[in-house]
Amino acid sequence: MPLKVYKRGKTYHYTGTVAGRRLRGTTGATDKLRAEEVAAQVEESEWKRRHHGPVAVLTFAKASILYRSAGKMSTKRQVKYLEKIEDYWKDTLVKDMTAGAIRQSAIDIYPKAAAATRNRQVITPTRAVINHCAELEMCPPIRVRKFRFEQRIKKPILLDWLDTFTKHARPIMSALATFMFATACRISEARRIEWSDIDFNNRTILVRKTKNKKQRLAHMPERLLIALANLPRDKRPFWPGETTLRRWWDDDITAIAEANGEAGFEHMTFHSCRHGFATKMLRDGVDPKTAAQLGGWDSVTLFIDTYAHAMQDRQLTENLFGTNLTQPKRQRSKNKRIDR
Repeated sequence: MPLKVYKRGKTYHYTGTVAGRRLRGTTGATDKLRAEEVAAQVEESEWKRRHHGPVAVLTFAKASILYRSAGKMSTKRQVKYLEKIEDYWKDTLVKDMTAGAIRQSAIDIYPKAAAATRNRQVITPTRAVINHCAELEMCPPIRVRKFRFEQRIKKPILLDWLDTFTKHARPIMSALATFMFATACRISEARRIEWSDIDFNNRTILVRKTKNKKQRLAHMPERLLIALANLPRDKRPFWPGETTLRRWWDDDITAIAEANGEAGFEHMTFHSCRHGFATKMLRDGVDPKTAAQLGGWDSVTLFIDTYAHAMQDRQLTENLFGTNLTQPKRQRSKNKRIDR
């Protein structure tokens, strides 16, 4: 039978059976005529789904709801990216979203952004939403060519930098830097760590809710054990919000740089700690597969592509001419003590 509308409180709802399916819901309308229009649209959509399959009625808005409800959004930043995409496509049918149109949406949403930004904030999440629905057999999967850009070598935190930072930074930031360098955790993963995840006796840390949805058991070197043991236990180890942690991180780096005078102190990011883990592992001769597994990288190929510079041995090219590599002298500077 066709859908009928009825009033519940101030709002009209619909109920009935269409194409063998029992349907009921709210029209969101307080006017009966508008409610009947909404009910008619729902009925038409259900017949299309019956005759042409889910793809005939799947909108990007609905696809995005399914993606969110599956727990795919792990950070507030990802939610912010998706909200802009949702505002752009709204109730556009997924079947009408071509790869070219998605690339154009990245330009429209971020007209002044770099190619890498458009890839990260539009191409990747849009493709993820649609392909999630493809896994649910609601639409075909989609492939979207990313914008090309120059791949820069990522700057890693090295041990000298870490030594200076941990010596002068406030205790929680010193422990955070040591934690991310020793475990290759991202800042989002570090913030989720609970004291119950840390086993001081066995010197292990259970890293949960990772980007690739795979738990891993990270080893706790002695230096990290000491840093964590000196933190208060009334809250999570890294309890402040990410904005506060970033501000403290930048403030501590600035203070150290000012104390060093002309020698300065290079500004690094949280993610530089993860790069530092990979770089140190590879320079120490650890094979890429093992290093990738220890640091929680899903793809060994991606790991090698990203950190190939860390495996370069300049002596090999010096051997072409039968010469020995001479190391440049490092300019040493005394780090001044910073009281906090």
